[in-house]
Amino acid sequence: MLIILPLLLGISIYRWNARFNAMMLSKVNDDLTIAHQYLARIRDSTGDHLTAVTEAARFQELLGKGEGDNGDLAAFLSDVAAGRGFDFLYVVADDGRVIVAWRQMTSGFIRSDGPIVRSALQGRARAGIDIFEERDLAALSPELALRARIEIVPTAGSTPSDRLVEPRGLVLQAASPVKLPDGRPAALVGGILLNRNLAFVDGINDLIYHGSGLPEGSRGTVTLFLDDVRISTNVRMFEEQRAIGTRVSAQVRSAVLDQGRIWRDSAFVVDDWYVSAYEPIVDSQGRRIGMLYAGFLEKPFFQAKQETLIAIAAAFLIAVLATVPLFLHWAREIFRPLERMSGVITQVEGGDLAARTGVVTKRDEIGRVALHLDHLLDQVQERDAELRQWNQELNQRVEERARALQLTTTQLETTTRQLIMSEKLAAIGEITAGVAHEINNPIAVMQGNLEVIRQIMGADAGQAQTEFRLIEQQMDRITEIVTKLLQFAKPQEYSGYTEHYSASGVISDTLPLVQHLLKRTTIAVEREDRALQPIMMNRTELQQVLVNLIVNAIHAMPDGGRLTLRSIDSDMDGQAGVAIRIADTGAGMTPEVMQRVFDPFFTTKRREGTGLGLSISQMLVTRQGGRISVESEPSAGTTFTVWLPAAR
Repeated sequence: MLIILPLLLGISIYRWNARFNAMMLSKVNDDLTIAHQYLARIRDSTGDHLTAVTEAARFQELLGKGEGDNGDLAAFLSDVAAGRGFDFLYVVADDGRVIVAWRQMTSGFIRSDGPIVRSALQGRARAGIDIFEERDLAALSPELALRARIEIVPTAGSTPSDRLVEPRGLVLQAASPVKLPDGRPAALVGGILLNRNLAFVDGINDLIYHGSGLPEGSRGTVTLFLDDVRISTNVRMFEEQRAIGTRVSAQVRSAVLDQGRIWRDSAFVVDDWYVSAYEPIVDSQGRRIGMLYAGFLEKPFFQAKQETLIAIAAAFLIAVLATVPLFLHWAREIFRPLERMSGVITQVEGGDLAARTGVVTKRDEIGRVALHLDHLLDQVQERDAELRQWNQELNQRVEERARALQLTTTQLETTTRQLIMSEKLAAIGEITAGVAHEINNPIAVMQGNLEVIRQIMGADAGQAQTEFRLIEQQMDRITEIVTKLLQFAKPQEYSGYTEHYSASGVISDTLPLVQHLLKRTTIAVEREDRALQPIMMNRTELQQVLVNLIVNAIHAMPDGGRLTLRSIDSDMDGQAGVAIRIADTGAGMTPEVMQRVFDPFFTTKRREGTGLGLSISQMLVTRQGGRISVESEPSAGTTFTVWLPAAR
């Protein structure tokens, strides 16, 4: 009784509650279907009525009088609009010019490129629901634009938005084709503004909920939404204040407007819970522009369901109180040993493998189970001790194997990286040597032809002496660049000559080479030349190193900064030398980038760099017995130091 009956009762109540909720959702779905059909019928009947008007003999007669005599036609349209509740009714030509309207418009031309009007101009009557922007409503009538404008009321649970006003209008629009006296196509266009159209939603509400059998205290509601804003509703905020301008919850908006689903569930609407159904409203272009809502107050249904559940629970308690005492005495002797075993099992689960049931006085079925439990616990304790010992040994072996595998993996990764880098450098060396050879051949031809030109010009060659000298300088420069490529590809065969000079002089010669880059920025250059000892290295190679480091510093300061060039006498490992420091105030580098900055092909410039600049610079300096080091921190700038031994 204490187990089966409550279980059956719970299942019955659960199924009854589910059926009750399903019934309410089915009803609200039927209500939404009726509202949808009513809206569709109004839309279709509006289109049919416009078609009937265009086919009427009186309309054709008045239209045939020509544009100069439209007073009677305007009066005719005024009667039609009053009879059908149109907010606007006009005849528009295919060029957007309004031929006649039932009331004065602010503009003689109006948009005629909408799907509904365009369809009528092409000879097909059509009706639908569309959004009119504020300027379109104002073109029809300032009063319509004012009526459509709705103040948005902040609503809890709605999608966050900065909008304070909804100026657009939701319009039920229809158009029917007509022919002007000169044979040009035109359209009779009429529409009803649904914003604040209380008669419209009240009519749907009376159709659905009048005499519908809702319990006392409940009430049905119907709402039209433009996007997620209530523009016409009979939901009340206060006594007589309708909830126009409030917004739907973010959950409903996502399901209906974003995903296009019909939403049926219990929802908090403005100030109370309603059994609700929402469906999207689709415009003439197939876009979801709003929602149609039908629902009824949930509280009376909840109270009725609660009263039923209380009655069922009271009847069950009375039955239990009348019968349970008869079984308590019989059950006590059965459950006491079981409680002891349950306590022992709980202790074992907590880690106390020594817990036991103890001496059992009765030898019935439960007593034998208690003895078997103690025996099983003895075996479990023995097996646990053995497993712990095996586990410890296994962990030791796994750790040893893991260390060995990690060491092997590290060695394999290092070897693989070295092989890949060697292959890349070998391939680039072959390519560079080939390119240098191909460039040297045309340079030699150019130099020979230059001498021929001088000989041909004879005495007149002096007039172009400056130009000849510039050409020779550029060809020498190309030759020098080719030599540097060969030095990178085969440094052992093409090493350059060395000379003695001061560090400040080579810095001064280098700055003009990067002046075109500095002019594009707001970088300030600071120099400090304190090195007195001469250095010995191929001057062009050192210029190449300094140019590379200065260009990297300029790229690190796209928004401007300070570039510092400093040379000082500095000893390293007991050897005299000179240190040249290039410091910038750029973004700096992380420790991970600093560890790889001299690796070939590593670059942080994405598509702009090859990743070889710093690698080549390090090779050139190291070959002369020098060193390049880097110091950097994120957001604190970077300093590269080139140290070279003093010339002997």
